[in-house]
Amino acid sequence: MVTKTAVPQKKIRRRTEIMLKYALIMLTGTFIASVSQIVLKKAAEKEYPNKLAEYLNPMVMGAYVVFFAASLCSVIGYKEVPLSLGPILEATGYIWVAILGRIFLKESISKKKALGLLVIIVGIIIASLGV
Repeated sequence: MVTKTAVPQKKIRRRTEIMLKYALIMLTGTFIASVSQIVLKKAAEKEYPNKLAEYLNPMVMGAYVVFFAASLCSVIGYKEVPLSLGPILEATGYIWVAILGRIFLKESISKKKALGLLVIIVGIIIASLGV
């Protein structure tokens, strides 16, 4: 029996597709922010002639521009992504930073860090299923 308040399946499917597109925008922003963090860490490893050069160099300034773009992705994403899902998507940043740090900075992933990442992944899965 269909009532006046029943939402057609096409409309539900369309809303879900829209939300998934915006969630992908948020995840892209999280990845971009993680890349930016790696660039900043790489820049911090270098020696600079003075404090001003330490902050006003192309690597650092570029990384902050990328951070700004990542923030815009989050703002855009929250247009359609429920507030309860946003922090879950942004928690993937910890995973990206660990992976990118391993690849580009040759950082090791200790057992303790791996366990922490596993807890984050399990939390993301559990929280996502509850949405």
